Amino acid sequence: MVGGALQIAGLLLGGLGMIGTFAVTGMPQWRVSAFIENNIIVFETIWEGLWMHCIRQANIRMQCKVYDSVLALSPDLQASRGLMCAGSVLSFLAFVVAIIGMKCTRCVRSSWQAKGYIILTAGLLFILSGAVELIPVCWVANTIISDFYNPAVNVAQKRELGEALYLGWAAAFCLIAAGAIFCCFYRCCEKTRSYGYSAPTHYSTDSQRLHRKTESSYSKSQYV
Repeated sequence: MVGGALQIAGLLLGGLGMIGTFAVTGMPQWRVSAFIENNIIVFETIWEGLWMHCIRQANIRMQCKVYDSVLALSPDLQASRGLMCAGSVLSFLAFVVAIIGMKCTRCVRSSWQAKGYIILTAGLLFILSGAVELIPVCWVANTIISDFYNPAVNVAQKRELGEALYLGWAAAFCLIAAGAIFCCFYRCCEKTRSYGYSAPTHYSTDSQRLHRKTESSYSKSQYV
């Protein structure tokens, strides 16, 4: 019962993390224009993402344009594009493996060892995808903060943290939490399986001792 609840909780967290990773990869709100000093044009907001940049005017009209070339991106965004694609693939693969492991619980109940290995694989993939997603999100956030407090950077080029970064941190946390849950479930299965193997041994040893005592007492009664 507890194992089923752990699997469901891990699958839900993994699904949320996977959806969040897909959303973060496509969202343009990685970098948002900062309204500081002389840059107080509040009716125009600039968004910069991995695939496009958008200009939103007075919450009425928004124009987006896909980057003409990868070279038009800064080095952190170039690397973030590849890492986020890798994180998306890993999270989807982990989700599929987790579903297969949960189906294996119902279909092949006798193969606890195979089921445990499948769940462990899903947990490790979830943790790996969360770590891969944390790298670009933290990298871009660090670059934004460094440029914001750098006096050599022009005020018009300074940016603030966008909504995609906050969603990326939340999605990475869900993925890592899901991986930890599946790894804990595998550990519980291993303990249960080892106890199941050790219990009959003790029982057989005790039964052998009792059988020997019975035979010895029977032989003594015959001798008398």
